[in-house]
Amino acid sequence: MAPSGDDRCQGALLTSRTVNIESPTDLNAVRASYDAVADNYVAMVGDPGPWLRSALDAFAEQVRGIGPVLDAGCGPGWITGYLHGKGIDVSGIDLSPRMIEHARRQHPDVSFGVASVTELNPEPESLGGVLGWWSWFNLPREWLPRVLATMARALRPGGQLIVGTHRGDGDHPRIRCYGDIPVEWTTHLYQPEDLVALLTGAGLEIVVEIRLPPEPPLQSPQMIIAARKPAR
Repeated sequence: MAPSGDDRCQGALLTSRTVNIESPTDLNAVRASYDAVADNYVAMVGDPGPWLRSALDAFAEQVRGIGPVLDAGCGPGWITGYLHGKGIDVSGIDLSPRMIEHARRQHPDVSFGVASVTELNPEPESLGGVLGWWSWFNLPREWLPRVLATMARALRPGGQLIVGTHRGDGDHPRIRCYGDIPVEWTTHLYQPEDLVALLTGAGLEIVVEIRLPPEPPLQSPQMIIAARKPAR
């Protein structure tokens, strides 16, 4: 997904995957919220701009040929479709059925499925890349390390995990977003050193860290961190 911690808010589809039984306690509320805002989201969020596109281009160049790529939290599929257009073998998942309807309509040549990243347990060394592109900040704090560890195990040697998210401190409940639609989710903010520690703790090595200032309509600074699974 694209960033959503802004002033629009107030106060490779894997057939071999297995599914975790556990889920975050707020999963259904978050799913319902993204279903509710999906139509407005598509109308309000689009091209992420040149700096974010350059990060996606670099990611595509470095994972090309290593293995399939999973956009885990793809929203309406803009990023998934962009990477597909670059020749990447990419698929997308999102917890919101309505978001996936939009993704399939806009990108009919790309494979999409309805699932939460917390439900996935891909086969070890089955992926060349994973994106958590402004889609994991809703995860409860105790879940993010688990998701990172799961995705790190799924990477092939040399494969990369790229995370884009809001930078800052604290947990910020949201009650209205994207055209004043009622929602129920929390934006969890991280500092770069916190996310770096989680990624290295999952056995990955940091490739690049990009820090971006707030730019309207975004209210908080942003960051992108890419990490690689070491070669054997």
